[in-house]
Amino acid sequence: MVDLSQIKEHAEIIGADGVHVGTVDHVDSDRIKLTKADSGEGSHEGHHHYISQGLIAAVEEDGTVRLSANGDVAVTFEEEA
Repeated sequence: MVDLSQIKEHAEIIGADGVHVGTVDHVDSDRIKLTKADSGEGSHEGHHHYISQGLIAAVEEDGTVRLSANGDVAVTFEEEA
């Protein structure tokens, strides 16, 4: 399990395939809150989304958060605020 205290504000979140998934707003309990800029389009636009700790594979030395799922799959697991 990843130590969430290693995750820094404004760090990039990428899928296992290297695709940008979002940007960290902050850690909220056992999940990452994404910035509103990464909220998506349509009904998803303008509010925060969250990524569960269970999807986090690693926090790299440069602060990048790498997920265990590819980017297109990871966004389907995002939780809405």
